[in-house]
Amino acid sequence: MRRTTPLALAAAALILAGCGSQQGTGSSDKVSAPPRGGTPSPTRPAGDCTGHAELTAADHGRTVCVAEGGEVRLTLDGTRARPWKPVTASGTALKAVNAGFVLQPGDATAAYQAVAAGTVKLTSSRPLCAQPTAPGRMSCKGIEEWSVTVRVG
Repeated sequence: MRRTTPLALAAAALILAGCGSQQGTGSSDKVSAPPRGGTPSPTRPAGDCTGHAELTAADHGRTVCVAEGGEVRLTLDGTRARPWKPVTASGTALKAVNAGFVLQPGDATAAYQAVAAGTVKLTSSRPLCAQPTAPGRMSCKGIEEWSVTVRVG
């Protein structure tokens, strides 16, 4: 039987306590793109942007606000058969920084520092279906698009 130490219990309690907490959303009436659950949420006023945003494929279509000096990191999980293209950024409000290593073939990762007020659109794409592995099999030309708008405030 495994013995649980008081330190491990305290760490677990802190982790669980953080799971239910949320940052305030401000008092704005504006509505942003739907979050992962699909329900629109109020946007944050410019002075209430987050300092760190973690994005995934599920965030497609969202708009996020990051404070100047903050960081945006993203990971798009792909496969060898359906790899994500490298992420591109349109705009000058974000500066690319080292995202680390991609360990899985087909994944795309990127990291940016928010360096100036403005708006940037991050984009990538991948094949909608795997390409045929044998001659004579049907191929698919569809493309899955991914984009997130980042507002630096």
